Amino acid sequence: MLRLAAVLFASLLAAGAANAASLELTDCRISAGPGAPSIKARCGTMTRRLDPTGSVAGEIELRVAVVPALNLTPEPDPVVPIAGGPGQGSVQFYTTYSSAFEEVRRNRDILLVDQRGTGESSPMDCPVDDELLDGQYSTELTIESARACLDTLPHDPRFFTTSVAVTDLEAVREALGYAKLNLYGVSYGTRVAQHFARRYPDSTRTIVIDAVVPPQIALGPEIATESQKAVDNILARCGADSACNERFPDIGETFTRVVALLTSAPATISVPDPSTGRPEEIDFGNIELAVAIRLLAYHPNSMALLPLLINEAGQGNYVPLASQFQMTMLALTDALSLGMHNSIMCTEDIPFIDKTTIDYGAVAASYMGPMQLDALDALCSVWPAGPIDPDFKVPLATDLPVLLLSGDADPITPPRYAEMAAVNFSNARHLIGKHQGHGQLAVGCTRRLVAAFIDTADPDGLDVDCLERSFVMPFFLDFSGPAP
Repeated sequence: MLRLAAVLFASLLAAGAANAASLELTDCRISAGPGAPSIKARCGTMTRRLDPTGSVAGEIELRVAVVPALNLTPEPDPVVPIAGGPGQGSVQFYTTYSSAFEEVRRNRDILLVDQRGTGESSPMDCPVDDELLDGQYSTELTIESARACLDTLPHDPRFFTTSVAVTDLEAVREALGYAKLNLYGVSYGTRVAQHFARRYPDSTRTIVIDAVVPPQIALGPEIATESQKAVDNILARCGADSACNERFPDIGETFTRVVALLTSAPATISVPDPSTGRPEEIDFGNIELAVAIRLLAYHPNSMALLPLLINEAGQGNYVPLASQFQMTMLALTDALSLGMHNSIMCTEDIPFIDKTTIDYGAVAASYMGPMQLDALDALCSVWPAGPIDPDFKVPLATDLPVLLLSGDADPITPPRYAEMAAVNFSNARHLIGKHQGHGQLAVGCTRRLVAAFIDTADPDGLDVDCLERSFVMPFFLDFSGPAP
């Protein structure tokens, strides 16, 4: 099925011309959500075929917004932030991190396109089963939930893949008359940026990929083991810090003990609901622990909390980590369009996993265990795969200017992933943040370096000494914060 889709998809670019549409922008305000500050922009909607080849009937609408440059005579090539997830909308992502883009907005517009299936671009949302939210995972429940999701989706989920989405971005570029684009992709968005540059090199001026997903990697098998390495390194850093080690001695052993205890028997505890504040009883086991720990390990500021929260759990107080689990699940269900997320994973990742290369022993020994990998496998057993370009999983070969950004404490896209992506880049530079997590744009001077790179299109001309002074949050020794 996947190979047939790839062959059929060869006609996609030829169909693109017939899929062109006009795009009129009007004054609007955009924000990250209710109660969040809003930003002035120019917004519009573009109608696109659901299936770019026209073989399957139907249309979708793309949400487009342009945040004008501060300069009244901006450069002709905008900056295009591409969100991660997969499943987050770019408008929501940009408005959440808009301050990190102010340097590049001095001289360039910010072009925002909610990728099809996300944000307000024909979102592919579906409710999450309450039992899955409560951590009651099983293969049967995952398949049942996936089928229920498919039944509620407004569009055929096959046509929400990266290979289709990049044709939308090119159509928006053409409609707005931009000659070239400066791409900034984070996490899954790095996959989109690389593939857009592959399909449309003449429409691309520069590429910044932050927390890099290399095309040849199938996400899934290494999620648990890479996250385990990241947590181990965080706890080892606590052990090497005199104040942290004195406050939380043998924190690595404490973590191992907590994982074992919750794996053998979940704890029933009362925690406040993050939406209402009302106390409710939940079963907090190894699955809930894994969700909480994994997301805490993404950002340096939340990394600083890990030894404290693990120590509390080691003393029988699971409430802080349980509260983190609840807030994480609420945030993910609000931010991600699960239908689009599933279409990406079940087309671009799971079918490409070579199970003979998976270190199942290491996965089982990790704090996450095999649950996520098993859940993805079950989900994709019923989710239809969509169009994928024949060369999609091949490393991009380009002489375009590329800046790669990694954090050496990233729990899902380690620096070696960026090196894998860059194997055929001839005009690139890779910057690695020390003790930094997933996504570098908002860290220290990185935003200035990104702005300088986009202005000059010269990765080798950057003065990166300022990265050595990037702030890393000290470990919290109690709930009042780090030691002074």
